[in-house]
Amino acid sequence: MFFHIVLERNMQLHPRHFGRNLRENLVSKLMKDVEGTCSGRHGFVVAITGIESVGKGLIRDGTGFVTFPVKYQCVVFRPFKGEILEAVVTMVNKMGFFAEAGPVQIFVSNHVSFAFNF
Repeated sequence: MFFHIVLERNMQLHPRHFGRNLRENLVSKLMKDVEGTCSGRHGFVVAITGIESVGKGLIRDGTGFVTFPVKYQCVVFRPFKGEILEAVVTMVNKMGFFAEAGPVQIFVSNHVSFAFNF
């Protein structure tokens, strides 16, 4: 199932990215770091849909890096037990079959009894 949620993340930015395009560089790095990742708590991050806020940066001693707290909106995919998904079968063997539904790989055993009438 897909959810639209708000998440927070502390982003570190190198000093070479400071300047006129600071916000654009920060958003670009956030998208690169977060989109396509998976967390056990929220699921698979499909896309970032908006930036709610970027907090004040904190300069890290000795490195020049700055840490910005960023609050962003994103679409996540998190399937639940018993949920019906549309999937593409990728491999069939004598034990069962594998299928993919977006980023999720699914295995269905031959021992599962289906109530299908053919």
